[in-house]
Amino acid sequence: MVHKHSWSLKRREFLASLATLPFLGAKGDPLPDKSQSEADSADSNETTLRLGLIGFGNRGRELCRLILETDQKHRIQAVCEIFDQRLEQGLTEAGKHARAYHNYLDLLADREIDAVIIATPDHWHAQMAMDAAIAGKHIYLEKCMTHTENEALALKDAVKKSGVVFQLGHQGRQHDLNHKARELIAMDTLGKITLIEATTNRNDTEEEWKEQLGETARASSVNWELFQGPAASKHPFSEDRYYNWRNYWDYGTGMAGDLLSNEFDAVNSILDLGIPASAAASGGLYYHMDGREVPDVFQVALEYPGRGLTLLYSGTLANGIPRGTLFMGREASLELGRILSVWVDQKSLKYRSRIKAGIIDPAAPFVNYMREPRDVDAISSATAKYYADRGLDRTYISGKEVSTTRLHLAEWLSCIRTGRMPSCNIDRGFEAAIAVHMATRSLQEGRTVNWNPDTQTIN
Repeated sequence: MVHKHSWSLKRREFLASLATLPFLGAKGDPLPDKSQSEADSADSNETTLRLGLIGFGNRGRELCRLILETDQKHRIQAVCEIFDQRLEQGLTEAGKHARAYHNYLDLLADREIDAVIIATPDHWHAQMAMDAAIAGKHIYLEKCMTHTENEALALKDAVKKSGVVFQLGHQGRQHDLNHKARELIAMDTLGKITLIEATTNRNDTEEEWKEQLGETARASSVNWELFQGPAASKHPFSEDRYYNWRNYWDYGTGMAGDLLSNEFDAVNSILDLGIPASAAASGGLYYHMDGREVPDVFQVALEYPGRGLTLLYSGTLANGIPRGTLFMGREASLELGRILSVWVDQKSLKYRSRIKAGIIDPAAPFVNYMREPRDVDAISSATAKYYADRGLDRTYISGKEVSTTRLHLAEWLSCIRTGRMPSCNIDRGFEAAIAVHMATRSLQEGRTVNWNPDTQTIN
């Protein structure tokens, strides 16, 4: 890991005047996160957890691999898939204890299953998770949490009534830099924050967003009726719709559900913003004219008048220039990406005397933390490169590189055993889902939409 300590002796004196920064240890290594330390501690309940995996596409396969790496106190006992070849692959990778299911309801009826991991297209998330909650199964659900705002309300009620442990797959909550940003902002390092800019830039090819795993789906090998399930409109079997389901509103949630959701949850984990009061979105399909329905350029302004700030998000799938998340305060700004940097504003009142004394140079960051660079040039897809650039797939614990998804899964498993609340529980998931659905509604309806906390509706 590389730490860039470029500040002068006078800057060191300034840092000392802020008190010891909580995100750097004596040797500059990031301190272990408390929640992860708890998750890695020995659980009092040694009973083996029996897991069911629903969906074995790219993400399902990745979750399967990581869940088997976390500890030895659980096993994957069931795999459910509607595509025969993927079901066979899932059984092979899950291990000798795994049983095969073609219908998720049969898996949920299995009394030997304690918890489920759901990694299916978005349009199935809510129904599967609600059925799992009713069946008393603990739930790890990939984002976007639901396909609509009504589903979000129904799922939240179902999870709370059931008492199961729910974790939404926003693994960014395990990211060391997010934790350190939260600590810095809590110290009032930035002053009053009025504007946040979050971004996603990915230069996708025509083949991006496909879920192929070295196989070819056919009508004879995929249960297409079950795939479509609760979709609003039905279509004949389509290989394009099967692999590129994210490109169609019947199954996916567009750039808001796929990409804004990550950035929103990261900001929410740092500032506890909750659901915005209003959303105004725009965008369009400007480059990828390949039959898809969802935009490839998207932006939205989420307003928080009660907090006195605006969260702006913008993204494109036709340019890959990296841009971090920027928190702009009256006294300083914090940029968060692969690097965490804090820049004092040249007109800061809080730091004015130190700027005049030459202790702080507003032209250079006074805090600059960089993790070890990764060889992103060797990464084959725009999606993988984006995740590497933004640090969404890796973090550091005591100087060791660790998968954030693995940590997120481990936290969920630990919470099942200990009764603790996961970091991305149903309340946090609901906030992200409603923010995403507000953004999508605004785009689709061409107007500003508002959240009514009393009626729990988007108006």
